[in-house]
Amino acid sequence: MPLESIASLMCRAREGGYALGYFESWNLESLQGVIDAAESTRAPIIVGFNGDFLSRPGRQATERLEWYAALGRAAAASAAVPCGLIFNECPDDRWVRRAAEVGFNLIMPADPAAPHDDYVRRVQDIVRHAHAMGVAVEAELGELPCGAGGGEAAGGAMTDPEAAARFVTATGVDLLAVSVGNVHIKLRGEQPLDLRRLEEIRRRVDIPLVLHGGTGIGLASLRQAIGLGVAKVNYGTYLKQRYLAAVRAALAVPEPNPHELLGLGGPRDVMVAGRRAVRDAVLERIENLGCCGRA
Repeated sequence: MPLESIASLMCRAREGGYALGYFESWNLESLQGVIDAAESTRAPIIVGFNGDFLSRPGRQATERLEWYAALGRAAAASAAVPCGLIFNECPDDRWVRRAAEVGFNLIMPADPAAPHDDYVRRVQDIVRHAHAMGVAVEAELGELPCGAGGGEAAGGAMTDPEAAARFVTATGVDLLAVSVGNVHIKLRGEQPLDLRRLEEIRRRVDIPLVLHGGTGIGLASLRQAIGLGVAKVNYGTYLKQRYLAAVRAALAVPEPNPHELLGLGGPRDVMVAGRRAVRDAVLERIENLGCCGRA
């Protein structure tokens, strides 16, 4: 089926009291695994790619954004469940605008290092550009701490409820990602959410709320957060952890025929191993969102 509008996906989630999962992809096999899991649970889903990674200046090869958009749209067109397609978390406004033009139906400008007033102005411009094409915009107020070091999460700033209300009014964004104790790249363990702060944000903001850093959010906190208005939860870190573990295990078995490992699609194929690992990882979390059986 064609891409489902983000407004429609969010409206049904809010009315139904569940959240949609954004399970981030980075290649064909990971995208296949996400769709496999969504179809097997009859769950609407948001698929997509990380804009910060794809646009990063230090990449060894320049990425073609059109390819990623076409891949995501093709996946949605053949999927048996409703799909949205996001270009996630990108600090480069040129890439964000381009994503709206080439086929993503949800884009997210994100630049924690930018001064607040500058970020507001940039988001306003992007919202006008995107809405003219029927594309929704997610933005973030506050900054998630980062757990990439493996120890205590560093940095971050909680979302201020009053500032969130002013930001939404000033920019006209469609979804708001908030910082309420969730952590980016949480490599292990769980972090409790500040549910009181989340409730205060909900009282002042009447658009769908988003939690990034879903990997490190415990089940009890997650369910309460969905009850407080969270309609989208992002997952990425644990998917890549599972994918890498599966590929390493597949490569550890000696195999002189390279086609057995790449392309034949049999039990020794590392691409199959990665796809299945992502599928199984999504299946572990997607039922917690309450979206299964809603397609």
